[in-house]
Amino acid sequence: MVELMARGGLRIGEVLKLRARDVEDQKLTLESPKSGKTREVVFIPQKIAQRLEHYIRGHGFDPDSRIFPIKYGAARNVVERAGKRIGVKVRPHDLRRHAATYASRSGTPIEIVSKVILRHANLATTQRYLGKVSDAEAVRWIERLYD
Repeated sequence: MVELMARGGLRIGEVLKLRARDVEDQKLTLESPKSGKTREVVFIPQKIAQRLEHYIRGHGFDPDSRIFPIKYGAARNVVERAGKRIGVKVRPHDLRRHAATYASRSGTPIEIVSKVILRHANLATTQRYLGKVSDAEAVRWIERLYD
């Protein structure tokens, strides 16, 4: 659950609505996403897809079963406890922001971060997610660009 938010950029509500039939290898189909569309597709890394498939098989979920049959409060507690284990205060939405920041800082084009990972309609929304860039980081990227 935590990895889907931190590496897949999913919102907590999207993770909690996932059913076994929504998972097809690296492709997740979200029914009634926040965007207002009928459905959206999310792509996740292969390693996470494999762990998710193993989890689904191991629990014997039928296709219409929710993969994480817990409520929002319980899911929030899972995320907060995971953060405490590593000494970080974290909320579910912080993991989505992490997915965007990590992708961006790794050189992923902002259009991919915005439209594919976060599934934002507007690039400006993604830019707010990514926040400010420090001077040191700006210099590092300039050096890397013209290396």
